[in-house]
Amino acid sequence: MNQSSASAVQRGPGGRTLVILVSVIAALGGLLFGYDTGIIGVALLGLSKQFALDDTLKQVVTSAIILGALVGCLCTGPLSDRLGRRWSIVLVGLVFSIGSVLSALAPSVGVLIAARFMLGLSAGSATQIIPVYIAEVTPPAHRGKLVVMFQFMVVFGILTAYLVGYSLGDQWRWMFGLGVIPAVILMLGMLLLPESPRWLLGHGREEQALGILERVRGSRESARQEIDEIKEVAARPEGSWRDLFSSWIRPALIAGFGIAMFSQITGNNAIIYYAPTILSNAGFDESASVLAAVGGAVMINLATIFGILMVDRIGRKRFLLWMVPGSAVALVVMGILFMGGAPESGPAQWILVACLAIYMALNCSFGVCLWLINAEVYPLFVRGKGASVGAFSHWIFNLLVSLSTLSLINALGTSGTFWLYAAITALAVVFIVRYIPETKGRTLEQIEADLKAGTFYPKDRGRGRVGAQ
Repeated sequence: MNQSSASAVQRGPGGRTLVILVSVIAALGGLLFGYDTGIIGVALLGLSKQFALDDTLKQVVTSAIILGALVGCLCTGPLSDRLGRRWSIVLVGLVFSIGSVLSALAPSVGVLIAARFMLGLSAGSATQIIPVYIAEVTPPAHRGKLVVMFQFMVVFGILTAYLVGYSLGDQWRWMFGLGVIPAVILMLGMLLLPESPRWLLGHGREEQALGILERVRGSRESARQEIDEIKEVAARPEGSWRDLFSSWIRPALIAGFGIAMFSQITGNNAIIYYAPTILSNAGFDESASVLAAVGGAVMINLATIFGILMVDRIGRKRFLLWMVPGSAVALVVMGILFMGGAPESGPAQWILVACLAIYMALNCSFGVCLWLINAEVYPLFVRGKGASVGAFSHWIFNLLVSLSTLSLINALGTSGTFWLYAAITALAVVFIVRYIPETKGRTLEQIEADLKAGTFYPKDRGRGRVGAQ
């Protein structure tokens, strides 16, 4: 490396400080995603009064952001492979800022729907690119907890949204407009962070990649070793969509697409979007409904912090199996409570609140792991596109759930809807056991080697040559 290049890439913080800055600033995109996910549940109470929304329009307003996210997550993969991870995230912050302002100023339901579609473009892009960026920059030993920081910011954003909504009452315009603040911080913060060294190396900029890895790892020797490992898998050109669907990459697609799908069809975001509405139907007044939803959001945050502490210790798969089965039990109990109509007694109502909070806490284990798994399992030459498929799975099933939740409750009753989600959660446990690999403590290059060797699935790992457990 020539001296000028070295000095250019080694300015600024390094080591653990830089790793933490990368994770926290980049994960602000998760805060934006979580805030607009949570705020609509509260804002609907005021929106319904001003615009006289029926159930269909409520679902359309809620789902507009998800439809935009579908477009955003698919477009961002190829864009981030060409433009770079860093500048793609800056663009996410810019689009989010514009969408927040338009949402706050919307004079009609139509304009609000269009503005929330724009917010969805940035939210979908964030879920695709930010976990990939963090995974490509951070050390393998800490990659899990640092990528999960993205999910923590998502759930912290949901909690923030509920608290803001509770304090603002019916002032939904302020609720939407406040989203500008973290969006601007994200844009400015990313201007101070380095580009992904793996992206740089894949685009022939080895000197810059080595300098950034040296800053992050704190050792030139370990940086050089990692560069050599990356070069072994980065020699091939950027992959096509056809490459992504080749047979040897299929196990990664199944794991990434499947975990994202189950994170939605087990009902988590349905509960988040409509928790105040469900609690209001159960006899709580609007203020108490929002406050009870705040309690659920607090539980999600605590469970996510637990995930950050545990996911690199016990592994992604074991963490899921610790948490997911209990969420099915909570759903069954909530279904029982709604048999014959909404619970009317005080004790039954508060048991409902407790089960709702427990369900939200345990089911959020999907959120802890899905972005991490989708950032880890794909080979470098198609990682951007693979992460897009995982994000697309998350958002397409999120859209289906958000468009169908109130309709399902009308068709099956609240009890039947909860029991349906419980049955799907049981299927999710089977999927985790069979199709989710353990990636704890492994470099991204070792995971790619497993795919090539046919030892990606847990049942094959013990017989495999790479990283046998």
